[in-house]
Amino acid sequence: MKALITGDRGFIGRHFRKALEARGYEVTGLDVKAAPSQGCLDYFQSTPALRMDTHFDLVVHAAAVVKGRATIDRSPLATAVNLALDAAMFRWASIVRPGRVIYFSSSAVYPVQYQTGMTRTLAETDFDQGKAWIGQPDQVYGWSKAVGEVLAQRLWELEIPVTVVRPFSGYGEDQDVDYPFPSFIQRAKERQDPFELWCGPCIRDFIHVDDVVAGTLAAMDADVRWPLNLCTGRAVSFDELARMVTVAAGYAPDFHHVTDAPTGPAYRVGDPGRLFDVYVPETTLEEGILRALNV
Repeated sequence: MKALITGDRGFIGRHFRKALEARGYEVTGLDVKAAPSQGCLDYFQSTPALRMDTHFDLVVHAAAVVKGRATIDRSPLATAVNLALDAAMFRWASIVRPGRVIYFSSSAVYPVQYQTGMTRTLAETDFDQGKAWIGQPDQVYGWSKAVGEVLAQRLWELEIPVTVVRPFSGYGEDQDVDYPFPSFIQRAKERQDPFELWCGPCIRDFIHVDDVVAGTLAAMDADVRWPLNLCTGRAVSFDELARMVTVAAGYAPDFHHVTDAPTGPAYRVGDPGRLFDVYVPETTLEEGILRALNV
């Protein structure tokens, strides 16, 4: 079996490579981090007939520009590149017809109107492209992923299976420090005092990358035909996460809140009901914190 992973040098892509190789796949990776010539956009935009000599049983499309909240809020057009990446991949897939595509959407597709502080868990039906009103996704990044889901549906209409997942706040030991979890771990390892954080009251749903990968593969194996949340349903504020990390690290710093930093929605927690039908996350946040601190 042969698999193609876009963004295979990135956080999600690295973990997918390991999981697919363990399943016996021969994995090809595309990532500009490896070399400019390895960019997936150039690959997908080249004459598709040149790529017909290799049939991929599985394509994992994890390449995307995100780089954390600072980029999403302060450089929104940087994330618009995702529109080109996704459009090129889906057009290519419609021609070469791989066995299956896994498309990484995002919880950013959900209407920000539902995330203003009320304790509403976000169900897959809260963003449904078939509805007359779909609300306002989170910034350009959310819109780009919403368009990607539309393209995924068009691929299904061509009878090419697509697994669409909406990860919430994925985290892990080897994540880039542009994201809250690894930055908190780094500060705790350095025993920084005061301990700096953005939007302490903001609440997120943290899911370990091992569960992101395992949940996605479980959805693929079960041939789930609708977008699926990757989440735990557990609401954790950044203040709470900072306390958990510092307690686990064995110290009690003062917490300093940066008031002019980008924050994103106030309350983003997923409804894991559909996910639990095929997979139940195994790594608790407490365990994930200890694993990261011990690396």
